[in-house]
Order: sequence, then C-alpha cells, then structure tokens
Amino acid sequence: MFWKFDLHTTSHIDTLLEKEDVTLTEVMDEEDVLQECKAQNHKLVDFLVRPQCMVDLVTYITQEPSDDVEEKIKYKYPNISCELLTSDVGQINDRLGEDESLLMKLYGFLQRDSPLNPLLASFFSKVLSILIGRKPEQIVEFLRKREDFVDLMIKHIGTSAIMDLLLRMLTCIEPQQLRQDVLNWLNEEKVIQRLVDMVQPSQDEDRHSNASQSLCEIIRLSRDQMFQVQGCSEPDPLLATLEKQETVEQLLSNIFDKEKNDSAIVSVIQILLTLFETRRPAFEGHLEICPPGMSHPSFSVNQSILEAVRPRLKDFHQLLLEPPKKNIMKTTWGMLDPPVGNTRLSVVRLVASLLQTNTHIINMELINLNTLGVILDMYFNYIWNNFLHIQVEICTAMILAMPPAQSENPEINRDQDQEPVRESHLIKHLFQKCQFIQRILDAWSSNEKEQGEGGRRRGYMGHLTRIANSIVHNSDKGPNGAKIQQLISGELPRLYHYRWSWVCQAFSDYQMQQMTSNFIEQFGFNDEEFADQDDVVDIPFDRISDINFSLNTNESANIALFEACCKEKIQQFEDAGSDEEDIWDEKDITFAPEAQRCPRSSGSTDSEESTDSEEEDVKRDPFEPNNASSDDRMEETPWVSTHQCSLKVSFATVPYRNKHLTSYSLITVIMLSLCDVPVSDQWPRDEAAQPANSPGRKAGGSDAEETITTETVTNGSMKETVSLTVDAKTETAVFKR
Repeated sequence: MFWKFDLHTTSHIDTLLEKEDVTLTEVMDEEDVLQECKAQNHKLVDFLVRPQCMVDLVTYITQEPSDDVEEKIKYKYPNISCELLTSDVGQINDRLGEDESLLMKLYGFLQRDSPLNPLLASFFSKVLSILIGRKPEQIVEFLRKREDFVDLMIKHIGTSAIMDLLLRMLTCIEPQQLRQDVLNWLNEEKVIQRLVDMVQPSQDEDRHSNASQSLCEIIRLSRDQMFQVQGCSEPDPLLATLEKQETVEQLLSNIFDKEKNDSAIVSVIQILLTLFETRRPAFEGHLEICPPGMSHPSFSVNQSILEAVRPRLKDFHQLLLEPPKKNIMKTTWGMLDPPVGNTRLSVVRLVASLLQTNTHIINMELINLNTLGVILDMYFNYIWNNFLHIQVEICTAMILAMPPAQSENPEINRDQDQEPVRESHLIKHLFQKCQFIQRILDAWSSNEKEQGEGGRRRGYMGHLTRIANSIVHNSDKGPNGAKIQQLISGELPRLYHYRWSWVCQAFSDYQMQQMTSNFIEQFGFNDEEFADQDDVVDIPFDRISDINFSLNTNESANIALFEACCKEKIQQFEDAGSDEEDIWDEKDITFAPEAQRCPRSSGSTDSEESTDSEEEDVKRDPFEPNNASSDDRMEETPWVSTHQCSLKVSFATVPYRNKHLTSYSLITVIMLSLCDVPVSDQWPRDEAAQPANSPGRKAGGSDAEETITTETVTNGSMKETVSLTVDAKTETAVFKR
C-alpha cells in the first residue's frame, strides 16, 4: 500500500511556521492558508490565536486600507482575515468572543461616520454574526452594555450588511429564553419606532429600502417563530408593536402628511402588504382571512391595522389619480405620459390585499371612492403593462369568488328568525357602476376591429379573456352565482346581453378545447390523428401501448371477470423467445380461406386423432396465412358491448402465448376502457355455441377483401349485436354496434 512508503508531504505552512520571525502577512500569502485553517492545523491555529495576530486580524477588517496599496490587492488581507476569523474554529471563536478588548476594537467599526465602507461592513457583519451564533450569551451581554448600539444600528441601516446583522440577532440566537430577552431589549430600545422613522421623505432611498425590508422580515420571522415554538407563551413584542394602530398610523403619516416621495410610499406599502400576508392559522381576536382557493384560513389580519388604513383609503385613491411626478417614458410602441409608475402599481397591489380581507367597512369605502372604477380605467388605458393587468385580474377574481362580507349591522335584511341575507356590494358595484361587462365587450370589439385593420392584438387581451371566463365560471358555480346571473340577465342592455351570450358559448367551447388538448397532451396524440374523425377515432396501433386508461365503474364482478380472463390468456412480452423476429415489424396479413376456418367435427370420438389435431394446432400459428384456426381465434377473443363507440386502428402483432395475435383482439380491451363497458358473461368457446351470424362470414364471397364478423352479446337482461369489419387490404378493423 502507498502509505507504507510514508509519502505524506509536510505542508509548506508548517515549514514556514518553524521560522521564529514569521509574520502574519507571510502566512496569509500562502495559497492553502484557508484550507489548513479549516482543517484545524494545530501549528497554524496556535499561531493565529496569538494576541498580536488576533489584533492584526481584527484591524484588517475594521480599518480602511491605505490608498497607496494597489487596487487589485487592496482588500486582499481584509478578505483573508475575515475568512480566517469566520472559519468556525473553536479556539479562534473562544479567543475573539471572550476577549473584551478585541470585541471593543471590532465594535469600534460601528462608531464611524456614515456612510460605512460596504465591503468592510460585510466583513464586520460576518464576523459578529458567527460570534452571535457560537457565543450568544457573551455577545448579547457585551452588546447590551453598549448604550449606543441600537442608535448606531439605526444610523447605519442604509448599509445592507448592518441590516443583515440586525436580522441575525433575531434568527441566530438559539436558546429560546435568551431570544425572548433580546426581543424585549430591542423593543424597550424602540427599534420598531426608529425603523418607522427611517421611512419618510427626508431620508434617502437606501434607508427607505433597508428599513422597510427590516420591518417586513421582522414580521415574517416573528410569525414563523410563533408557530415553530409552540410551547412559547410570551407574544413577540416586536410584532405586537408593529401591529399596533398607532404604529401603522405613523407609517401612513410619514408619506401622506409630508411631500410625496415615490420611494417612501412604495416602502410603506410594502410593509402594509407584509402585514396583510395570510399564510398561517389565525389567533383568537383577529379577523380570519381565507383567500380564494384555500380550504382553511392562514395568518390573520389584526383589526387595528384595518382601522388605521381605512381613513387613509382616500389618500391612496388620490395617488391613483395624482401620482408623484414622472418623466415621459419613451417605449417601443409609443410615449407614456405619465407612465404607470411603481407608486400606482403598489397601490393596486394594496387594494388587492384589502379586498382579500373581505371586510365590509373596507369594501364600502372602496365602493364610495369608486377605486375599482379608477383601476379599471388604468387597465384599459395602459394596454401593454402586464404587471398592472395581473393585479386587476386578481382583484376581479377575488370579488367574484369571495362570499359576501358580513355587515357590521346583523339586523340588515333579517326576516324574523331567519339568518341575515348577505349580498356582495362589490359585485353589484362592479357590474352596475363600473359597467364591467360592457367594458369587456367594448374592449373586445375594439381589439378585433384594430386587428382587422392590420394592427396588433392588445396586450391585455389574454387577461381579459381569463377575466371573462372567470365571470362565466362564477356565475355558474361560484358563491355569488345567483347575483351575477341576475345582474347580467336583468340589468344588462339587450345588445350587450346578446354579445355576452356569445362569450358564454365561447367559454363553453374553450372548456371543451382545453379538455381535448389535455387528452391529446396526456396520451401524446397530435392534431392530425384527430383531424377528420367524427364518429371513428383513427389511432395508429403503435401508439396504443402508451395509453393508460382507468375505469370509473362500480361493476366489480364484471371487472374481476375481465381481469381473470386477461391473466389467463395474456402473458408478458418477455415470455417470447429472444430468437424470434421483431414483434413490431409490420407484416402483410392475409386471411385463411373459408374452408380452412370451418370447425372440426364435434362428433369425432377418436381420442388419438383429437390429440394429434390438438398438437398440430399448437405447432402452427393460427394467424399465419392459410393456417388460421377458427376455434383458437374464437376462444381467444373476448367480446364486449360497444355502446355506439367505434375505434379504427392499424393492424399490428403482439406476443400472445408465444404466438402472434392480430390487433383487433387487443383493441377489445382498449374499447372496454374507452367506453366504460362491462365484459359480457358469455365467452364463445366453440363453433356450436356461436349463432348463425357468428364470426367468419365474408361479405361478397370468399374472394372479397372485407370480412364482417357479428356477435350477439348478452349483458344481464339485454342483448346487443356488435360487428367487426376487417379490411385486409387497408389493414384496418372497425367495431360497430
């Protein structure tokens, strides 16, 4: 073995460290220094944890490099120092986490003026984050003694690495009680209120974005933690502060009571959208929200948030009408004056989230402001903005599919002891005030006219089609179906009513088309195979092996009989000898003359002759030309009722008890699955059991190319006659009733 020769080479770092005057920079210049450190090379680790080396490593990541250093190697040593300090070696963590002088030197980086060097900030954040994860008690105790820690974190919140460090303090602390102490400490330091103050027009966009993202992540992390730690009885103080009505009111005041600032508005709306997120079961005392399509409620929306937002709905509505000023935007198809802008798109997203809460007071406020009408105007005006179109589609789908909101006055529409009658005011507003159907039909006609004149199809037509389909679907099966039908049939003008009936028919055709497309896609057929088939489906037999049908029937007895026959008669493909010819090669099939298909005499009593005849039958292939055996073929052919369903297939051969069987006997099985037909109790076994019109009669004499086979099948008390027309010339077989 190779290890007998002691081929292990000593690392060059080991040789270097044997020098008495070796420096830290010389060690960091070695290419394998990081690998050796992570492998916990004892000599290297002992060298790195020397007091002076630790001071130098921390200095590299907290002080700006000299301007005299070449740019491409300017951050070489700071980067290597960061990797060495975060290599997760126990001795390095212990030395750094337990030496307060080193921690103070590291903490000094936060005390610098803004803006911080983003690269050095990332090194600082990475080192402190790993210490929080490995030495949580020591680091938390150290930070709590620094009275200006929270102030400095908020001061530098515009630096993304500092924002990440703040979030690390909420996620990397493992002991639950210690984490709760940190949350209480940060809440006492009013970290939420300070972050809220960062989202106002007087601050720059980096602070807006990072403060907003920090608040959003605090909401999500706090909610997730509440469900991951089921045994925790204490509520999350940061989340509770964020959900207070006064906190939300302060956020809204920052953007509405001062100058309009696009960045601040979008950041505040993003926080509101996160507060409206619904993903987990609700707690008692909250409004339970169940989005359309979900069978159980998710996260709940605190009532105080809605109370804070409701008075400001008019301000959001005004933003749709008068957004912050935007420059004219030149696009490939024309000029946008003004463009939609991120502000208005965010407001539409907020409206969609508010509609999801399905709160009566919010819905009525939106109706009074006609916010939905303004959003629809934007939909049809900005014909190429699909970000806007999808949000409008979400809004309309939610209105159509949600049950009516519960009124604040339970006595409204109450008839004595009956339950209060609830109706969707939003649907009534959408169809009457906003003239939803009329605008859809007008846009449809306008688009067709424009396309007819050589113009482009409008960008919103795909979403408009889905909106129209949603109306038809919900009018038929939705919770507001009766109200939608009433509004369409009773209040829609006659001309529009006629045109809408065409849309309903188109939706029905669309559903059929989708079903056909799904069928074709599932079984791999192409459109040409279905091109000219009305009553007969023409499917190449080589495609049938890929079909996997399932029976939807309760006739278990017939199914069992069918499966038993299949097990008795059909063997696996592997049973055929490997030396046989290719079973999928197409062959010319000719049928035996009539005389050779006549039954053997049933009156013969010569057992020896019978035995010889049977052995001869086994030796010869009943489907080879001029060697067909009527008895064998009839014995192997299960007949079924076809229920007016026909199937035309090309001939092929498959292995069958080490023989070759023509395809129509297998097609009987496929017909059973297609037509959902039970197998008949009667299985013809000999010629005497066959009726006068039994299989084997050729149409037009013995020289005809077409063979017509008929069979009378008894199914319970009913009898049916089916026929199999075999055309040897075209190699096709057709079952008919």
